[in-house]
Amino acid sequence: MRLRWALLLAAVLLTASAIAGVAQPRLGHSADTPAPSKTITVSGHGTVTTVPDRASFGFTVETRFQTATGAISRNGDAAAAVAEAVKNAGVAAADVQTSQISLSPQTTQDGTTIIGYAASTTITAKTTIAKAGAVVDAAVKAGANGISGPNLSRSDETGLYKDALKNAVADAKDKAGALAAAAGLTLGSVQSIAEGGGQTPIPFAAGKADFSAAIEPGTQTITADVTVTYSATS
Repeated sequence: MRLRWALLLAAVLLTASAIAGVAQPRLGHSADTPAPSKTITVSGHGTVTTVPDRASFGFTVETRFQTATGAISRNGDAAAAVAEAVKNAGVAAADVQTSQISLSPQTTQDGTTIIGYAASTTITAKTTIAKAGAVVDAAVKAGANGISGPNLSRSDETGLYKDALKNAVADAKDKAGALAAAAGLTLGSVQSIAEGGGQTPIPFAAGKADFSAAIEPGTQTITADVTVTYSATS
């Protein structure tokens, strides 16, 4: 009889314990859900204004002859003379390049008969602003009958672009700070940053090509753009 009562009591205690375990809330579910993080994303624009110190030109020589081989041969000699002239005017050999060669037939007015050929060669020369006028004069005197340029640039353009990037990041931070203040937030750290665009020298005051005088460089503006995301707190 005592054994029977002991077994019955044990069964009752086990049942009560199980019920209490089910009713007890699980740990961890009572924690508050974290507030969503806040971010501010802005774009920044930076510029650096500089004076160009380099200029490049395209010098074209065109010759005509009754045969294609004759036109090409004479044109090659004329182009070589122009290349040699700009080198003698102070352009380094590494900065003189043949950029284009063309040959086209010349026909009668009705287009039915070929009466000759026109050959053309373009020599590209890169030089300093100080030597630009003398280089153009030398090319023309050597036989160049077509000129394009000047294309103005800076020899340290990469470094100036990095300066423009720094200015763009500073601009982005100023904008993000203004937005945070307007929204009643505190600006935090940078979460991501991306470069936009590329180094783009923009002529601010184009130089003029007066072949009897020095090339006027004017100024150029190098630009950079970035997109920056900041964290923000209430």
